[in-house]
Amino acid sequence: MAPPISDAVVVDVLRRVDRLCAPLVRRLGRPPALPQAERDEWWADQAARVAAGVSAAPRLAGRLADLLPLQNAVGAAVQSLVVLGVAAEHGVQSQDERISLLTRVLLDRDLTPGQVEPLRRRAKGTYLDEALGAGGERRPLRTLWRVARLLGRIDDALDARPKGTWGHRLLSNLPVVGVAGGYAAERQGLRKAAAEAAEILDGRPVSS
Repeated sequence: MAPPISDAVVVDVLRRVDRLCAPLVRRLGRPPALPQAERDEWWADQAARVAAGVSAAPRLAGRLADLLPLQNAVGAAVQSLVVLGVAAEHGVQSQDERISLLTRVLLDRDLTPGQVEPLRRRAKGTYLDEALGAGGERRPLRTLWRVARLLGRIDDALDARPKGTWGHRLLSNLPVVGVAGGYAAERQGLRKAAAEAAEILDGRPVSS
């Protein structure tokens, strides 16, 4: 049995995810005239419609997708984008706060920004534009794929991420038609991720 993934590894991965997603969050920014009360909902709905198709795509392989380090990582990559979009709506500027939010929503780990900061500073490895692509030229699908590859390093921890209903997840286990169930399940998961992020940032109790 593999040892549990350490907080240090989680923070190292998520700081890279945050940096990759930041330009994409700006590019996908919701309409500027949208009222404040509807901005979180925009990320939970309109952005989810676009992104859910990406996260459901591996379901073309049916249950085989669950046997590969793919479905969780791709789904979590899109959820990361939505969570960071909600964070931007709430004016979150600190990377430590954004990483803390990602750990709570995606991994169900309660790492505070104060706990994240020393781990982020000690994180080993260098973020290389040569390996991940120049920020201004990244395309959304390419960015999400690179985020998924990063998240694949902590795949065992991604089982805690928000998911859709049991019925849609059951349908997603079937070959070919599983993409419909996968799409519905991932879209529900994205809505849950956005709602949970907003609740955390608003200081409200997180819904179960």
